[in-house]
Amino acid sequence: MAEKVDIIELLLKKKIISDIQLAEAKEETKRTGLTLSKALEKLGFITEENIAKLNADALGLPYVNLEDYLIDSELIKIISENVARKYKVIPLFKIANNLTIGMVNPQDILALDAVRKLCKLDAVEPVLVTEYSLNKVLDSYFGNKGSVNDMVTSSQFKQSEAEEGIQGESLIKLVNLIITQAAKDKASDIHIEPGPDILRIRYRVDGILHETNTLPKKLQSAIISRIKLLSDMDIAESRKPQDGRIRLKLDNRDLDIRVSTFPTVHGENIVMRLLDKSSVLLGLQELGFVEGEFKKFEKFIYSPHGIILVTGPTGSGKTTTLYAALSTINTIEKNIITIEDPVEYELPLIRQTQVNQKAGITFATGLRSILRQDPDIIMLGEVRDKETVEVTIQAALTGHLVFSTLHTNDAAAALSRLIDMGIEPFLVSSSVIAILAQRLVRTICEKCKEKYVPEMSVLKDLGLKTKKTFYRGKGCKHCNKTGFSGRLGVFELLLIDEKIRTMINEKKSADQITKVAQAAGMKSLFEDGLEKALKGLTTIDEVLRVSKIDG
Repeated sequence: MAEKVDIIELLLKKKIISDIQLAEAKEETKRTGLTLSKALEKLGFITEENIAKLNADALGLPYVNLEDYLIDSELIKIISENVARKYKVIPLFKIANNLTIGMVNPQDILALDAVRKLCKLDAVEPVLVTEYSLNKVLDSYFGNKGSVNDMVTSSQFKQSEAEEGIQGESLIKLVNLIITQAAKDKASDIHIEPGPDILRIRYRVDGILHETNTLPKKLQSAIISRIKLLSDMDIAESRKPQDGRIRLKLDNRDLDIRVSTFPTVHGENIVMRLLDKSSVLLGLQELGFVEGEFKKFEKFIYSPHGIILVTGPTGSGKTTTLYAALSTINTIEKNIITIEDPVEYELPLIRQTQVNQKAGITFATGLRSILRQDPDIIMLGEVRDKETVEVTIQAALTGHLVFSTLHTNDAAAALSRLIDMGIEPFLVSSSVIAILAQRLVRTICEKCKEKYVPEMSVLKDLGLKTKKTFYRGKGCKHCNKTGFSGRLGVFELLLIDEKIRTMINEKKSADQITKVAQAAGMKSLFEDGLEKALKGLTTIDEVLRVSKIDG
């Protein structure tokens, strides 16, 4: 439905949002280009359901929550999937020759006429539903996970796949289905893994790999060749690793897929990383910072110069944090330049460059060139070696704010790593201003969340002396029985004050620096995670999975 000013006025009138929240949402629209209602939703001030109910009231129509509604599987077939998705409609119930349909936009006259003509019924009456719930229902009926296996076992596929090869219609549909299902499941990666007798398909969702399908071994060569063709790789080369890229549109979203092959004893293994170019980048507050830590980190990202490092293992969300920080401080008055490997998302106003070894562009050489481009703020994807660190320090000491990442287990270990690279301690202490260590934990599904009190022995292991209530997900259809939906960060923020600078110059160990920082108020990764578990955001097991308990 086209956004209307009166909806925003109703949100204010009914005190669903405040004037302060509206002002914050307006700033978010400037940063992201979202509509006002979508910005309010993104910031967590409203839900899609809030908007739908207000629209329903304004139009004098009923609102239906599809998540609690049981739909006749035969009735849903009265219109095709293409029509349902095109017009964002779904049949709900039929009495005599009168059909009631759920619509995202009940004012869409063309959609109502199209459904009326297709169904050949006397009357079609709309009720209002949310787009999210409608897509969930359509996915469950038309795009379930078994559809890949269903297609492979169909007689039509069996008859054609051997004849048509990698350009055959059936194989093209199968590979497209593997990718589209991953996107619908919000997977970050697709793993296509050859075994001795099967071809296994796994999706990484919320950081955890799940097996989705096993396909016949005979399809392996054709599927891998098809993906290599789409990725602009050498189909004839199977002995060397290759990298490629696929760009495609899916439901009006731009997907950028990074593809990597690796030879194994059973054939080429393929990993495909899905980057949704149409997705809106997270703001800092959405990453999972508690209020106090957020204010501290926000203060440092507005510093005029210095180095801010984000540390953690691969897949811990470091790049997302850097992008969120840059988006927060990004204005027309600042010249922000990045060098990345690879550029994952394109940021408005920011000049982004990708490492290109063949062209002689490394982090170190690229940074030297960036310094001649009159930058205010620089972001390097990673500081990997002494040369890069030296140029980074030079940039910080000459009045630039530099963001980068490092692979260390905790914040203080980053200081030791820089010194181990051969950097003089006084250069480290005079240039680094803050280090943020982070991990990602899965968040509990709100639909099936339940309270429980762990055994006292478990609580004691967590360092708790009294009974505490924690939360977990039972598993439901909304979270694919996992009990989790989405992820957030747990953080350890080390601020380099005078005391820490002195310790760096004296070459104190990472453990010694950590103890002093914690005495001054720094939360460890475990402590931050435990606080979020007590708030019901995540589980004890998730916190223990990504952190360690000291002592």
